[in-house]
Amino acid sequence: MISLRQFSTLTLKTIFRHHEGYGFNAAAVPQFHERGATLIITVDCGIVDHEAALAAKALGIDVIITDHHEPSETLPDAFAVVNPKRDDAYPFKGICGAGVAYKLACAVLIRGREQGTITLKEGMEKWWLDMVGIATIADMVPLQDENRALARYGLSVLRKSRRPGLQQLLRKAGGSQQHLTEDDIGFTIAPRINAASRMDTPEDAFHMLRTKDEGEAGARVLHLEKLNLERKGVVASMTKEAKKRLHAQDEIPAVIVMGNPEWRPSLVGLVANALTEEFKRPAFLWGRDGKDVIKGSCRSEGVTSTLKLMEAVPEAFLGFGGHHASGGFSVADDKIHTLVETLNNAFVELGNERMAEGDSVHVDADLLLSDITYDLMRTLASLAPYGQGNPKPVFRFKDIVPVRVDIFGKAKDHTKLRFEHERGTQEAIAFFKTPDQFDVVPEAGKPLTLIAHVEESFFMGRKETRLRIIDIL
Repeated sequence: MISLRQFSTLTLKTIFRHHEGYGFNAAAVPQFHERGATLIITVDCGIVDHEAALAAKALGIDVIITDHHEPSETLPDAFAVVNPKRDDAYPFKGICGAGVAYKLACAVLIRGREQGTITLKEGMEKWWLDMVGIATIADMVPLQDENRALARYGLSVLRKSRRPGLQQLLRKAGGSQQHLTEDDIGFTIAPRINAASRMDTPEDAFHMLRTKDEGEAGARVLHLEKLNLERKGVVASMTKEAKKRLHAQDEIPAVIVMGNPEWRPSLVGLVANALTEEFKRPAFLWGRDGKDVIKGSCRSEGVTSTLKLMEAVPEAFLGFGGHHASGGFSVADDKIHTLVETLNNAFVELGNERMAEGDSVHVDADLLLSDITYDLMRTLASLAPYGQGNPKPVFRFKDIVPVRVDIFGKAKDHTKLRFEHERGTQEAIAFFKTPDQFDVVPEAGKPLTLIAHVEESFFMGRKETRLRIIDIL
């Protein structure tokens, strides 16, 4: 057992991941050694980083790997490997990377209290659940079993959190801390946190979360807001280019594979998300990092396991890893030009073995607009938080007639429908989709069938019950 006294208190500047990469980097190990590190703990990475673990061991540095990604056939040569997927010892496999690290921290606290080396008041670790809750929801792991508890109690702590950075971030974005939901994490908090490592240095988000100073928190939030806006612009440009190239093809392949040496690998995953949503195909996108290495991200359309595709052709990659729904990879220069053919051949040869589960929309119930009542909203709230493995209920509203059809937003890229019924009015919205992008274009005065979620919004202090449009039939 490693003593708590061996924990180093070094402050090491994290190099922008465009240059250093995503995982446990072997090249960084000597830097830690030079500064006196005796222990390295990885978070959300390291399960396939054998070279880095060996490099640390050769320099006398103990390594504890905490990760939740799929392990390879052999585990890294580390002091300890903490991963629920490494064997059958842990009863729940779906916990996210931050959740695994939280488990380690709790175990260290328990042992430290038993040995008298830690005096932190028992139960204080529950206040760290705000961070675990953000990570669990943002990482899109199944919100079932233990994850459901971590997400639910994490949201409870977040609604009471005294972290000035989080409070100011929510105020800046027009959110309500008291009524914070999983959607606020997915659409407001997580993108701004992620913007730090995608566009600058991860410490920008870390310091925003840890500071207790109101002034510093405000400055950090403004910086993250600026980075997030820059990130949106760059991703929009990349997505536009990718879609233009796809539309120019005579036939879009079963697996989308494309890249550009000018694209940042840290952003291609966001573009891959957009492509899978529009074209209903798995997407593998790549760019070049600061060391001139081709790196990319892949996303599933909800049916195909991207991990199975990569495992079927390991010779095509320098390295790869991830989940069935998403992953990352690197490719040698002489293999990138054949990657389209390689992955599409694997797609065909695997057949049904590549499949995960169907992505057809399941309608839970038919409703009238007048059925949207306080009792319904209370029932839906009791089933939250929603996410992977616990999707929001889907409702069908047949033959309803919009009295208005509007587009809104700075870029005029969102849709809003307004309906009237015997109990009042009801709005339905779709973000990043204009009326003409639906198969059935909504028109005022013309009956339609709406497939939608029912949700509550607390934007800019205004409570609103609305429909979130999935499709118009």
